[in-house]
Amino acid sequence: MTASIPEQLLSWYDRNARDLPWRAPPGSAVPDDPAWPYRVWLSEVMLQQTTVAAVKPYFAKFLSIWPTVEALAAASDDDVMAAWAGLGYYSRARNLVKCARVVAARGGFPSTEAELRALPGLGDYTAAAIAAIAFGERAVVVDANVERVVARLFAIEEPLPKARKAIRAAADTITPAARGGDFAQAMMDLGSHVCTSKAPRCLLCPLAEVCAGRKQGEPERLPVKPPKKQVPERRGTAFWITRGGGAEVWLVTRPADGMLGGMRALPDDGWTARQDGAGPPPVAGEGRSLGAVRHGFTHASLTLEVVALDAAGDPPGEGQWWPTARLGEAGLATLFAKAAALAQAAVD
Repeated sequence: MTASIPEQLLSWYDRNARDLPWRAPPGSAVPDDPAWPYRVWLSEVMLQQTTVAAVKPYFAKFLSIWPTVEALAAASDDDVMAAWAGLGYYSRARNLVKCARVVAARGGFPSTEAELRALPGLGDYTAAAIAAIAFGERAVVVDANVERVVARLFAIEEPLPKARKAIRAAADTITPAARGGDFAQAMMDLGSHVCTSKAPRCLLCPLAEVCAGRKQGEPERLPVKPPKKQVPERRGTAFWITRGGGAEVWLVTRPADGMLGGMRALPDDGWTARQDGAGPPPVAGEGRSLGAVRHGFTHASLTLEVVALDAAGDPPGEGQWWPTARLGEAGLATLFAKAAALAQAAVD
């Protein structure tokens, strides 16, 4: 069974590969370009838990501003965080800068999976993907899409997350020595467009004839997932503090090691550290509720009330007055961009 899988899959990929700005054409040699590993690394970091459609404009923006890893390494943390705003999972942006500086200091990206894994922000999957795609190494690349394909292909019944060891071992048996990058991307494409979570398109699958899950008649059942945990509900308050008749709004930079770390934001009541906020407002005065926004995190759902306050002077602590007309340039995290949009609409 396993001997024919790489050939069948690569043949399918040669005909059906997606045209993506961070990919080389299928079957081509690894590009002889010093910037190639940078492009692959940047795309893989951005694609973690994020869709291709969402990543494309950010990838293009980053390359236009910082075309090389050396340019990114020289960038300020604030500029990178602002450019990343809206893409989510902001620890990736912080690690991006850390990694760029390490790579620039050593004179380029390492080419082995083990060395790549030692870089800031690179786990097993990302290190394997870069080794395979950027350097043509044989590496076992397993993301959520590949995990699903392999679990069905081999009918692995053990529930996740315990099944991951067996899935990786099975993926190792079908990973070829040649065309490592193409094989990894073919498995990803197969999982994202054919072997989908719901209603898999088995009639279009190049591996349908050798898929044990399909032969059992219920491929959609695999991989077996544990019951979903209920996501807790949290509440908090953000403060819309203005001066000059609303011409400027007070922004803060969140602590680097906390949630949404390093991002510009509206000041809040400390909801990230407390179950339901309850911290005092940053300035004295009678606040006026402008409404609330909802936002989902991986660990909780948040209802954030937005309260307007007028400032007689600068609020205590570090922050800056930002022109409300240019708030789109501040690089607010998505949650606070929602809150700012609500506030601007309410006071207009």
